Amino acid sequence: METKVFQRIYTQLTGITKATVSLRAQGVANEELAMVHGRLAQVVKIMGDIITLQVFSGTEGIPTNAEVVFFGEPPMLKVGDDLAGRFFDAYGHPMFGDSEIEGEPREIGGPSVNPLRRKQPSELIATGIAGIDLNNTLVTGQKIPFFADPDQPFNQVMAMVALRAQADKIILGGMGLSNDDFLFFKNVFENAGALDRIISFVNTTEQPPVERLLVPDMALTAAEYFAVEKKEKVLVLLTDMTLYADALSIVSNRMDQIPSKDSMPGSLYSDLAKIYEKAVQFPDGGSITIIAVTTLSGGDITHAIPDNTGYITEGQLFLRTDSDTGKVIVDPFRSLSRLKQLVIGKKTREDHPQVMNAAVRLYADAASAKTKLENGFDLTEYDERALKFAHDYSEKLLAIDINIEVDAMLNTAWQLLAKYFSKTEVAIKSELVEKYWPAN
Repeated sequence: METKVFQRIYTQLTGITKATVSLRAQGVANEELAMVHGRLAQVVKIMGDIITLQVFSGTEGIPTNAEVVFFGEPPMLKVGDDLAGRFFDAYGHPMFGDSEIEGEPREIGGPSVNPLRRKQPSELIATGIAGIDLNNTLVTGQKIPFFADPDQPFNQVMAMVALRAQADKIILGGMGLSNDDFLFFKNVFENAGALDRIISFVNTTEQPPVERLLVPDMALTAAEYFAVEKKEKVLVLLTDMTLYADALSIVSNRMDQIPSKDSMPGSLYSDLAKIYEKAVQFPDGGSITIIAVTTLSGGDITHAIPDNTGYITEGQLFLRTDSDTGKVIVDPFRSLSRLKQLVIGKKTREDHPQVMNAAVRLYADAASAKTKLENGFDLTEYDERALKFAHDYSEKLLAIDINIEVDAMLNTAWQLLAKYFSKTEVAIKSELVEKYWPAN
């Protein structure tokens, strides 16, 4: 951003930490951008006339007489229809040498939507992944995280969701992506011919971690444009929120703030809520649905990041590798969509709730049988059937590489139920059994 005529230049810093600088200045607003010694920075604290600026690329080499120029405005994103199909950095600038987009500048990180302007979510958002659509159905306007171990292929799952989801626009916010993952997303989107509906904001591991703090706000500002003004169904994919929270921690620790649980800042809950609460269903059809990845450290779901995330969001999708099939599945026991009852059996087929419940219950019977086997107990004939059912259920429905419509998921579930169990064992309403039980 260029400096303007008559802009005041400050040349005396009063303090420097690893991530921030401080100086005396007047007429400065919170979150305003500035240039410090040629490096982009943002106001993070105002105490009287003492201004603290977070320097995105770090403060190493900045002298105490460094030039500081305030821009007079917070970070902005130019919004318009030609956002679609483009890759942007954390500052909203086009990547790969593309030209700047023409559009109206919008301040990022604004407030979430007034509850009076919201409508109760009631529209199905299908992903083609049965572990989600069958057991943990998503609803437009919902906010839900993937909880996954760092070695799980969560970015591949996000790319699958992006390609399969029935949404008008998909907005990817990549934080701390490896170059391999970044190129993976880029190649998948280009090869699928889906770029025209996908917008990406990316910070890679080679770029300053603090830049990650801008990415969700950039992605959600773009989402609000398409949801509010174009009345489109927008799906926002954020990966990885653990790296976002780590960047928050870096800044707060370097500002000598007293850390809270797990070295996280005390503001973690409100920092995360500010992002997730942007999920909304508008009465006139536009919506923002947020699916975010939260990687777990050593599978610890009690860590401050997933713990706070669980309070804010409406369920979670839990990835794990199934020991029987070797496939990555959406775990039916640890996953939950708290809003699925708003659409299953209403926007999907009438048998959906009962088939879902029966299959998960019988899968639980198989888990009990496996425990008996591991403890050296004899298995009953029913246990043997339950174990075979669980293997097929995992392979044909829970695995993330299955891509079928909801009706096909239900039909597959009926076939598996009929293959291994009697009509009385599945305990589904008789009228639904008569209507949907396979003929052979």
